[in-house]
Amino acid sequence: MCRYGINTYKPHYACFECRKTFKRRLLKDIDRDSKEFEKQSYKCPECGGITANMGFDFESPKKPDAKAWNHMESLYETGITFHSCGCTGPGYIPRDKNKLIEFLNEKKVIYVENLRFWTTRLEPENESEKSKDWDENSHFLFSLPREFTTGTKKKRHTDLKKAVEYWTDRINDIESKIIKIIGTFAHN
Repeated sequence: MCRYGINTYKPHYACFECRKTFKRRLLKDIDRDSKEFEKQSYKCPECGGITANMGFDFESPKKPDAKAWNHMESLYETGITFHSCGCTGPGYIPRDKNKLIEFLNEKKVIYVENLRFWTTRLEPENESEKSKDWDENSHFLFSLPREFTTGTKKKRHTDLKKAVEYWTDRINDIESKIIKIIGTFAHN
């Protein structure tokens, strides 16, 4: 059973400027019907800057460890946080900048494979082709957000133009993250 599904835990927020973490009080502790409060940004009580929601499984480095805090900031900026349901943990977290760059490059390869698939895709015409397509390409079909697909499993239609734009944007985003990390890596 999911540890975080049974009890209510306060999320861990980090201020990279002050190198401190905070647990945020939840409005549902006071008003169980409200979810708006959780969507708002949270300011650091010390410097007033915006803090980062690092997830329930986040363990902050010691305050004097600037290298570890810089790495945590790089992880956050690339979209890697410590969110999980409590069952298996947050998944793979790269331990240093080299591993982070390697991890992002691996993701980029997957994104390029998806882009290649969607740029060359021909929608199946009959039931036999659809069944074969589903068996062979389900990993590509499931990796695309649902809003690009209409219909049912048997009468599925995907907006190919939006799919190509989606994967192109993902590749551009990950490339900019890699360039940023390499840039900060060169300065350290």
